[in-house]
Amino acid sequence: MKCLILAAGYATRLYPLTENFPKPLLPVQGRAILDHLIDDIDRLGAVDEYVVISNHKFAPHFHAWAAEKAQKVTVVDDGTDTNETRLGAVKDIQFAIEELQLDDDMLVIAGDNLLDFSLTKFIEYAQCKQASCIMRYYEPSMQKLVKCGVVTIDETDRVTEMTEKSPTPATHWCCPPFYYYTKADARLVQAGIEAGCGTDAPGSYIAWLCKQTTVYAMEMPGSRYDIGNLESYEAVQQTYKGIR
Repeated sequence: MKCLILAAGYATRLYPLTENFPKPLLPVQGRAILDHLIDDIDRLGAVDEYVVISNHKFAPHFHAWAAEKAQKVTVVDDGTDTNETRLGAVKDIQFAIEELQLDDDMLVIAGDNLLDFSLTKFIEYAQCKQASCIMRYYEPSMQKLVKCGVVTIDETDRVTEMTEKSPTPATHWCCPPFYYYTKADARLVQAGIEAGCGTDAPGSYIAWLCKQTTVYAMEMPGSRYDIGNLESYEAVQQTYKGIR
């Protein structure tokens, strides 16, 4: 299995910290955000390569970081150098697939979120389902829901619908940016783009995919820490205790 890490954003809301430094490498409790994620995932032994998808501006930082990792980490530079010219998450995924000729099951994760539970639970869930999978958590705030991917599920956890940033969310099930694609479904990313699925938010591909094939949604067994601005970064520095 390959793990694709979405890290090509510019994190403008975290300036000046991220004006010349990538958000996924910011330290939390003395370790880079990506260190927390990768070292956790690696405990299961299911991933044989980690692929960091970077923009051109921050690629040197990721190359330097990757050189110190024990795991096999490949950095892919998508060639963009400004927030205005970014490809968007779905096109970045397809860029990496084409650049490295990837043809495998894939764990796709945002490189700027922290979790207090192990992602190995999600991988095991997806492997048991033998289908593409997402996670879901209950979000009571309508103000937050309209900014997120929201899913509708049936009694078996199957996703029947997903919308990104809908002004009228159908449920309170919010989808964090962690996804599992089967090999067959990873091959469909380009088809989704050509069919007109959104490309900025990574969940837009799932919104299209769940209409083509079976996708399941595991209820998240803990909490997620989304580092979106300076205030949330400071809060995470104070409250994050690691993986339980």
